[in-house]
Amino acid sequence: MSNCIVAQSGGPTSVINATVAGVVKANQMNPIYEHVYGGLNGIEGILNERFVDLSNMSDEENRILRQTPSSALGSCRYKLKRDNVADFEKLIKIMDKHDIETLFYTGGNDSMDTVAALSEYAEKHNITNHRFVGCPKTVDNDLMLTDHCPGFASAAKFIATTALQTWLDVNVYTRQEVFILETMGRDAGWLAASACLSGHVDILIVPEVPFDKDVFLKRVAECIKEKNKCYVVVSEGAHYADGTYVAAGEAKNDGFGHAVLGGAAKALESIILTSGTASRCKVQDLSTAQRCHASEQSLVDVTESFNLGMSAHMRSMDKAFTGKMVGIKRRPGKDYDVEYFAVEANKVANFVKNFPTEWLLPEMKGLNEDGYNYLRPLIQGTPEFIMKDGLPAYVTPYYMR
Repeated sequence: MSNCIVAQSGGPTSVINATVAGVVKANQMNPIYEHVYGGLNGIEGILNERFVDLSNMSDEENRILRQTPSSALGSCRYKLKRDNVADFEKLIKIMDKHDIETLFYTGGNDSMDTVAALSEYAEKHNITNHRFVGCPKTVDNDLMLTDHCPGFASAAKFIATTALQTWLDVNVYTRQEVFILETMGRDAGWLAASACLSGHVDILIVPEVPFDKDVFLKRVAECIKEKNKCYVVVSEGAHYADGTYVAAGEAKNDGFGHAVLGGAAKALESIILTSGTASRCKVQDLSTAQRCHASEQSLVDVTESFNLGMSAHMRSMDKAFTGKMVGIKRRPGKDYDVEYFAVEANKVANFVKNFPTEWLLPEMKGLNEDGYNYLRPLIQGTPEFIMKDGLPAYVTPYYMR
């Protein structure tokens, strides 16, 4: 009996470990593989033969793993480049050495590109004893073809909750004030849009609609005149019509050619104060918190992440199953329900699923009902957390053991 390995890549989420837990639990229930290895720090760690054996994980550890935030196996930003044949050759030799038949790779856009690249290499060189399966995750929710990505719903729930709570905080004073909340979202506005679930967003700024300073200041002035307050939510990737980012401190050094952003909210604060539109602003950048705040997990999200890992494992029984990503499809009907399906990873990799502009109200006023209907089912329910000394229990990251 051969083995499999599961690894994580890219930015973490609060439910990414539930997919790993799903793969492990599925193999315990239906042992397709003799060992389920965890690859430490993604492809980078696998290339250095850094593994941990997860096969005999206890039920308790599996349950706690699902509520553990961030990447328990460690992550990486290592780019597997198609012209770097040495990496491909080394990886296949390592899989041969450890009798690893299937690699489950959990990540976002670049991770799906890794799955596609490895599958293409194997096909080109007639390698039939190794297979590669993608399991999506990204808080950005920007992967094509899947209805949504595990990790997004919990981040959305955290953002919406934070928006509600900070709105209540801002309104305790009679003074004039603009509150600006900045979310992640380099290319897509899914996270920023989720703040509208709070019911209190006055201005929503997303990358899908070029930022217009005049429209923005006009809208701020209207809110200030009406209620002496204005609640603004902005994606880090907000930009002007010419492509220039609103954010300060743009750089392109993350190893994948992506802009490293931050400071959109501070830039908006400067615009408001310099124009004299309002006399006071407060800025909150959610930064890392929005992707690792696991105590705000959506029950829908963590359950789907776990089930997706189970589905990926089950599908790998088919010896021809490779180069695929397992996605989520929303079933039609009044009640929310999903099914899992498979799609070629190369149809997902290197594309961006934008937030639908038809779900946005004009003049940055937020979402229409279609947007709410998409988002609301995803944030439902809260899992029952296992606690330790008053805090959520978590597994010691495997790369720290």
